Amino acid sequence: MNRPVVVPAVALSLTALVLAAPTAAAGHRHHASAAPVRAAATVETPALYDDEAGGNANGDDPAIWADRAHSRHSLVVGTKKEGGLDVYNLQGQVVQSIPAPVPPGAGPDDEPGRFNNVDIVQGARLGGSRVDLAVVSDRGADLIRTYVINGHAAQPLTEVTAPNAPYAFATTREQVRDQETAYGLAAWLDPDTGRVYAAVSQRHTSAVRIFRLVSTSSGVSYQAVRTVTLPESFPLPNGTTWVPCEDPGDGPQVEGMVIDRDTQVVYAAQEDVGIWSFPLLGSGRPALVDKVREYGVPYTYDPVEEECLHDFSQDPGYGGKHIAADAEGLSIYYDGDDDEDGYLLASSQGDNTFVAYERDGRHQFLGSFEVWFGDDQVESSDGSTVSNLSLGGFDRGLFIAHDGHDTPEEVDSEGETREKTNFKFVGWERIARPLDLTINTGS
Repeated sequence: MNRPVVVPAVALSLTALVLAAPTAAAGHRHHASAAPVRAAATVETPALYDDEAGGNANGDDPAIWADRAHSRHSLVVGTKKEGGLDVYNLQGQVVQSIPAPVPPGAGPDDEPGRFNNVDIVQGARLGGSRVDLAVVSDRGADLIRTYVINGHAAQPLTEVTAPNAPYAFATTREQVRDQETAYGLAAWLDPDTGRVYAAVSQRHTSAVRIFRLVSTSSGVSYQAVRTVTLPESFPLPNGTTWVPCEDPGDGPQVEGMVIDRDTQVVYAAQEDVGIWSFPLLGSGRPALVDKVREYGVPYTYDPVEEECLHDFSQDPGYGGKHIAADAEGLSIYYDGDDDEDGYLLASSQGDNTFVAYERDGRHQFLGSFEVWFGDDQVESSDGSTVSNLSLGGFDRGLFIAHDGHDTPEEVDSEGETREKTNFKFVGWERIARPLDLTINTGS
């Protein structure tokens, strides 16, 4: 992803239900904080290095698996692109590493497997049994991969993807080589039937395809249900049309997504546009929840640096106030059993903050926050996730963010700075209390 340059400077949703006593709520507010609050992370995972020595591991998206019986044994699954998956305990230690498999029939011109996003569903019906699943978008192979979770096994994740699972988007091997493939992903469990659905976006397009996972004799495959194509150009009130700045030939893509477990609404972050909502199933039209600040702002594209130079001195004032492009990781904090209680959280990658909105249909802005681990601020965050549940040492809930620029910096044997990422864990109360948000571990 190319982060915009401003001139001048002006996201797996968790479906488990765990019985626990609710903690005291932090009062139903709401007055948005003027400046981002600073939330201190207490755990970080080991650094991942996106170079040959580090196995080309580049962290991206986390998801939480809750152990219903022993919350301290809950796990976090994180994607690391060509590096595959890591599974962490709540102390941030790696308990399992899964390499990204080479795609079937791959040749020297093919990309290796590349795991982009992950989401978890608990209680899926598979082969007559109820199981917990991790669902992953494999951008390198254009596949949706599925793993059964056994939290008490030495190796908790076991892949059950059918070997003949179809491409998610491509129709030819050449399209896979060109990476016209699966990108962002969010999953949803129908609690009545145990069926699992996944919303999957396509890289460099505005398409989001809805799939239903199906059990076959050889493993888990999937069938497309519908495709939602978001706009790529936007009429402005001044009579002009604005097209988001992208690399030549690319469209305004979606990555961060989450599906509301109760309302079946998909929230999709179109990186250079804003946050959309639309129904997972059915035919409802997408609606913009919020826009990025750059929406409608004139720009030039620098082909040398491959950067978008937005000129805010000519800003017509049609953009949002809370998100600096890219709009990225989305997650939902569930507060109680009401369909509208709780919060939609979004990564504002352009200014290294996270934004909180009401979960209800108004999506009122409630404030923003930064995540720090000591002197290391989370920057360029792609994926994030949140759970209201009491999980081990995080007894008032847990928020996890991908850090796209872990520090301190390190250099390789040739003196070049290594690209370094990881994930940081924050107790929910460190976000909720300064923003006057609810803390409720009972739903």
